[in-house]
Amino acid sequence: MRRLLVIACLISGFLVPARAETPQPPYDAQLLRLSELMGALHYLRGLCQAGDAAAWRAKMNALIASEGFDEAGKARYAGAFNRGYRTFSLTYRSCNAAAGETVRTYLEESGKIARDLHARYGN
Repeated sequence: MRRLLVIACLISGFLVPARAETPQPPYDAQLLRLSELMGALHYLRGLCQAGDAAAWRAKMNALIASEGFDEAGKARYAGAFNRGYRTFSLTYRSCNAAAGETVRTYLEESGKIARDLHARYGN
């Protein structure tokens, strides 16, 4: 009986203090995808010895700083960046044609997202 009471209280929210969730911007999904792409590009450009590999981490840091995220937001976007990096670090050990094609595809996609965001939400 006591167990049922605890479960009922948890479900109804009596034992869990309500937290105000930070509303996500309407472009949240696009920024998360862009973050993931930047992580992948950071890894792949370094793997292929491109001179701009470090720039992708810097761009990610600039994105986080410009959006003014709280700690949870920073963690979400950094997590997306790290997921993109890890995915390709597990897949590619050397720069090959497939890695080069992925870089081209991701550069195009990240450029499209950036243009779309700027056109829709830019000042």
